[in-house]
This record gives sequence, C-alpha cells and structure tokens, in this order.
Amino acid sequence: QVHLVESGGGLVQPGGSLRLSCAASTSLNIYRMGWYRQPPGKQRELVARVASSGYTDYADSVKGRFTISRDNAKNTVYLQMNTLKPEDTAVYYCNVLAGLNDFWGQGTQVTVSS
Repeated sequence: QVHLVESGGGLVQPGGSLRLSCAASTSLNIYRMGWYRQPPGKQRELVARVASSGYTDYADSVKGRFTISRDNAKNTVYLQMNTLKPEDTAVYYCNVLAGLNDFWGQGTQVTVSS
C-alpha cells in the first residue's frame, strides 16, 4: 500500500509560479513518480514523470516551464511550475509506480487567473 500526501496547489496569477510536492509513505519499492492533471471538462493527461534512475519525461505543453525532481531518500516528488498560464488550470494528481501497481493522490487544485 502507498499513502500519498500532495501539497502546494492554489491560486496564482498568469506568469507566476507554484511548487507542488507529493510525499509517499510506503514499504514498497518506488520505481517512478510523476504528475498528471485534469483541466475542467477534459481528460487526465501526463504532465511530467521521473524514474528512480533520474530519467524525466515532460508533456510538450510544459517543456521549458515546468521542472520535475525527486528526493528518493524521502520518497518525495516535486513539480516546479513557472510562467504559469490560464490553460495550466487543472486538478493535479500525483502518480506513483510502486511494487507492481500504480497509486494516485487525491489531487490538488491549481488555478491560474488574474
């Protein structure tokens, strides 16, 4: 089992920044951690993910603006979001591949508006 605690969401103006964090509590081995988001009325989509090796993968829409990082010792993944745009508004979900299964956080709201 995996318990995920997400934090860092909120309201920010266009061009601003937010930093999301997701801490995983588990006895399982974690192989990959990442972030997905679901804008209003749209399907959930990959934002970024990082493997335990350090390999990273980003959606084209966030490349150059978002940075994913992780602290393997703390089982924590971060998403630094810069130059935020209104289209970044979504519920952001932490995703963890641990053991043989995927686990999901409860989601945190990010709203970009002036």
